[in-house]
Amino acid sequence: MNNAKWDVRIERARKLAVNYPFASEGLRFYERLTRFHKSAYSQIEAACGTAKRDRPPAMLRREFDTFLLLPQFAPFLSAITEIAPVPLARFASEFRTRSGSYWQQTLVRFWEDGSGGQMNSEPFEAILSWLFLRPYAEYLADHTKSTAPKGTPSLCPLCGGKPQVGALRPEGDGATRSLICSLCATEWEYRRIVCPACGEEDVHKLAIYTAKEFNHVRVEACDSCRSYLKTVDLTKDGHAVPVVDELATIPLDLWAAEHSYQKLRTNVLGL
Repeated sequence: MNNAKWDVRIERARKLAVNYPFASEGLRFYERLTRFHKSAYSQIEAACGTAKRDRPPAMLRREFDTFLLLPQFAPFLSAITEIAPVPLARFASEFRTRSGSYWQQTLVRFWEDGSGGQMNSEPFEAILSWLFLRPYAEYLADHTKSTAPKGTPSLCPLCGGKPQVGALRPEGDGATRSLICSLCATEWEYRRIVCPACGEEDVHKLAIYTAKEFNHVRVEACDSCRSYLKTVDLTKDGHAVPVVDELATIPLDLWAAEHSYQKLRTNVLGL
């Protein structure tokens, strides 16, 4: 079973909650959520097997196993009512009273969304769907035979999801840039000097902001489309886990908001 990655995320969240007290509440929520994801992933893998399959590029969302997923949704909602911040916990409690057919419609609508899984007119429904379906999406991604994407796509080459965070990983004397999907956690290489939202390549329109408190995480913003993405530099901190360290650096999101940049994809804390 591929549980190691969940344990790495849990341990990193625990450590960062101690190092950054201002982010501890959100990180503890993430830690408990990830424990649920780890369990859900194990159940999916036990039911579906460990073999890898060929899947055409961007076709991962063509698969949706209602009979596997729907029985897990009620326990998920119960968990969210106990561990989530109050607004989301309250919504999850109310959502538990809806019918199974409504749950199914909501999940399928989010899964089949062709816009990269962005929040729709019912944001809390989309958030619940996103959080619930991540272990399933990661299972499918982990059990897909690897194929190099054509070019450098700005959306996930497997599921079409928007990137949650960027990463700089050591390579030779420098570093390569990659993007990490917000849904299935697929990581793919992306050019260093280009905006993943609009494709802007003019270095004078691509702003970078760093803070001494988080010297391994930076804001990469675009003055053309006013979007931003945080990137975690593993050449500066090899112990960093991009999807977790991104959550801990709340002051960087506040800086971006103050300068009228909009995040490419909000995280589990709504930032």
